[in-house]
Amino acid sequence: MESGFTGGDCYEKKFNSRVYLETFFTSPFGNLLEGEFLPFVLKNLVKAFSSGPKCRTMLEIGSGPCLHLALCASEHVEEIVLSDYASNNRQELELWLQNDPGAFDWSPVAKFVSELEGNREQWAEKEKKLRDSVKQVLKCDVHQSNPLYPVDLVPVDCLLTSLCLEAACKDKAAYCTALRNVTSLLKPGGLLFMIVVLNETFYTVDKYKFSCLSFDQVFLEKALKEAGYEIEQSEMFVAPDKSINTVSDFEAVLFLVAHKHKNV
Repeated sequence: MESGFTGGDCYEKKFNSRVYLETFFTSPFGNLLEGEFLPFVLKNLVKAFSSGPKCRTMLEIGSGPCLHLALCASEHVEEIVLSDYASNNRQELELWLQNDPGAFDWSPVAKFVSELEGNREQWAEKEKKLRDSVKQVLKCDVHQSNPLYPVDLVPVDCLLTSLCLEAACKDKAAYCTALRNVTSLLKPGGLLFMIVVLNETFYTVDKYKFSCLSFDQVFLEKALKEAGYEIEQSEMFVAPDKSINTVSDFEAVLFLVAHKHKNV
């Protein structure tokens, strides 16, 4: 990395939200250097939400400037809270939610998700439904015992997080602590949807390398078990040849659905 571990302050100062979106989310097929990464996530999330129970409330931890995951959830969740550490990411979310003409265009992804759900022509309605469903965009620090402090959020039915904890945590101990912190925001018996990169050390935005905690599936599953989860579903996408990928070095992406034990 440019200067060791890229923590929250680095994201506040160096992370270019719009370039990130343009690099990875202009198309529902993502960045071609990462192969089928983004379609894999969208397809699995749509399928999981479509086959699972409807939830009244959902919190996304570490949304970044992104709305692709919330678009997948919008037909199945009544109230959504988005969160991120960096103010530039939260501002990008607010631009879209306010229908600002300068906001990033999520319509290609909305059309793709709508097609996966069998309603391609309803993509504009999906966007409106998401705007109506998002109730708050909050600052989130996964290293705090209450990551949303000073807001005290009523524990939610569903927790969603993607590529967040591995970017926020400099070592495995910090990762396990952060996982327990965010778990406190989920109701006992609630559902966790999680997208995780395995054995990744960096990803690049605007030629700047951001660090990522490298770990394998064994570590992740142990951490989830110790945090009080039981994994219900696990799907893996293996990365294409890393020698041609200049934007990241992940070996695989893991899509997980787990439920929090009722006594946790």
